[in-house]
Amino acid sequence: MRALMLLCLLLPLSAQAGGDPKQGKPLHDKKCVACHVNLKGGDGSAMYTRKPRLINSATALGQRVAACSSQTNAGWFPEEEAHVTAWLNQTYYKFK
Repeated sequence: MRALMLLCLLLPLSAQAGGDPKQGKPLHDKKCVACHVNLKGGDGSAMYTRKPRLINSATALGQRVAACSSQTNAGWFPEEEAHVTAWLNQTYYKFK
C-alpha cells in the first residue's frame, strides 16, 4: 500500500520531466482555456498570473494539472498531462 502511495506522489514528477511544451499547448487550449475564461475572464491566463500565486513548485504544478484533468474528464494520459505541465511551466511558471 505504501509503495502505491509513493508511486502516486512521484508520478507528477516523472511525468513533468518528460513533457514536451509544443505538444502541451494545443492540449491546454482545447481543454483548459474555456474553463479558465469562465472562472477568471479575459483570456483565462489570470489563472496562472494571479497574486498570490497558488502554485509554487514544479511538483505542485504537475499535481494541479493532473487534478484538473481528472475533474474535467479531459481524458488525458499521464504523458499528455506532462506535456501540458511542461507548456505551463515554460510559459508562466519557470520552475527548474
